[in-house]
Amino acid sequence: MTSIQDFINHIEDNVEKVIVGKRSIIELLMVALLCEGHILLEDVPGVGKTMLARSIATSLGGKFKRVQCTPDLLPNDITGVSVYNQKDSNFEFHPGPIFVNILLVDEINRATPRTQSALLEAMQEQQVTVDGITYQLPRPFLVLATENPIEYEGTFPLPEAQLDRFLMRLSMGYPSQADERLLLNQLRREHPINFLQPIADNTPLADLQRQVWEIHVDDSLYDYIVRLANATRSNSELSLGASPRASLALFRASQAYAAIKGRDHVIPDDIQHLAPSILTHRLVLSPESELRGRSNQAVLQEILAQVPLDFGSIG
Repeated sequence: MTSIQDFINHIEDNVEKVIVGKRSIIELLMVALLCEGHILLEDVPGVGKTMLARSIATSLGGKFKRVQCTPDLLPNDITGVSVYNQKDSNFEFHPGPIFVNILLVDEINRATPRTQSALLEAMQEQQVTVDGITYQLPRPFLVLATENPIEYEGTFPLPEAQLDRFLMRLSMGYPSQADERLLLNQLRREHPINFLQPIADNTPLADLQRQVWEIHVDDSLYDYIVRLANATRSNSELSLGASPRASLALFRASQAYAAIKGRDHVIPDDIQHLAPSILTHRLVLSPESELRGRSNQAVLQEILAQVPLDFGSIG
């Protein structure tokens, strides 16, 4: 049986041939892959978001496509369309770019709410419905959506229901000086993505995803996750706290993270490490807190510091 840790480390090593100095981000994307979750990358242009998505798809031997969001993008431009075939006198479905393993949705907040909502069914149920007919998406299926945090003109902010569909919100950030120097050296000639080879296929991934379910979570950690979620819902600085879907996301992601680290059980550090990436984008500040210049991140860090963990039942 393939080890989750060995499989994921192999993928991460291959991706790092293209993406320099971002091992922690790659690791979190691997967590999402094992959980069948989706990622929102909020970052400035030019830091390697597209290359990251392509590198993971190539490493897995999967299909990759990119959708560039604009205000005139229609739902059928993503999901596909049924076209009448005069020769056969019936409608033929022409699949859209969503029928891939990894879909990069670039600048998702530039698409209209109607087009954004076309992703909801696909992200939650891994299927799309066109003209009343449901089509299953390939597995694995990962949406990697990006948005630029400094440009707001001509954008449509994602509603809470859409944000809640993303397992994590991440930011790659700028590389360090040493990493950027190494990057320039790598790009002296042809881009390393052109030489990247598949090192795995999708076959064992479904088995690895099922293995994640078997990672042990102590009863005290069940309670800890629930207390964290309830603390966000009762916090006076937040007008919207974490949903039950957020609790489940934190639970499942902690199992995947433990497996990647080679453990058969979750520890409190796993939950605390993942909570900012999983919970922050699901929280909504109250108007008073916004006026005081507070941030979701700061409020969540205070909650993490205040919510107690009962170590009594952890072996």
